[in-house]
Amino acid sequence: MELAILWPVLVAVIFGAVQVATYFTARTVALSAAQLAVSAERRYDATPGAGQERAESYLANSGDWLVDAQVDAPVRSDDEVFVTVRGEALSILPGVTWEIEQTARGTVERFTEAP
Repeated sequence: MELAILWPVLVAVIFGAVQVATYFTARTVALSAAQLAVSAERRYDATPGAGQERAESYLANSGDWLVDAQVDAPVRSDDEVFVTVRGEALSILPGVTWEIEQTARGTVERFTEAP
């Protein structure tokens, strides 16, 4: 009798734990893609869009943790570059969506003169 009462609670806790794990994995995938994009985009004489291509390539090979992933075009100034990756975490619970947005920032490489 106790098992009949506790079983739904136990199943809900297990599915909830797995869902939380997929959420944090999707965040990690999005942040890694954004960091790779910044790394490619901040290089000295980098071609425009190199970071976005690198992030999209990474996301294509990272599995389905991040669903409907979008890599925003890099925002570049004279000193910094920003890249944002958006998507949804893989959901195992029907009707539940988890929005993911991760941004990475880096300093643009350039030559400077010694003092």
